Amino acid sequence: MGAKWLQLLKEIAPSVTRAAVIYDPATPAAPGFLPLINAAGRSSGVDLFIHGVRDAAETERALSAFAGEPNGGLIAVPSGLIANQRDFVISLAHRLRLPDVSAFRYYSASGGLASYGVDNIGLYRRAASYVDRILKGAKPADLPVQLPNRYELIINLKTAKTLGIEVPSTLLARADEVIE
Repeated sequence: MGAKWLQLLKEIAPSVTRAAVIYDPATPAAPGFLPLINAAGRSSGVDLFIHGVRDAAETERALSAFAGEPNGGLIAVPSGLIANQRDFVISLAHRLRLPDVSAFRYYSASGGLASYGVDNIGLYRRAASYVDRILKGAKPADLPVQLPNRYELIINLKTAKTLGIEVPSTLLARADEVIE
């Protein structure tokens, strides 16, 4: 996923040569995204500035320092912290003129430029079928592990316009949802 976020950022804003990656170090899964984002950065020639942030103040300091130079973008690695402060992160990205990408639809629906990630509704439906099977007597240990089978690309054109970005028509055609 991390490589996809960087690819999406470059596709939506080709001038990006630098990307800030913010993540919550207290979220166990968050650091797992970093090696793939790093590898994607090396292969695409994007310089990465990775910042572990624990609160809004750290987020603002990291992004304000990063945004002092041109051609920057932002990847917000999913976590409870990023979800809870998404309005702040999005408004900060807008103020600093940073095109931004994250993992979940709610990020783009809240004003973020783009999101790419698993279809949460689909995951919930699949989880419900597991609950049903368990309630009917199946042992949880006997149920197979399932991976997500559907991913969503959401683009917020209103935000693109605010940032002065013209989203390529090929990307808009691939989007599952375009917010206008």
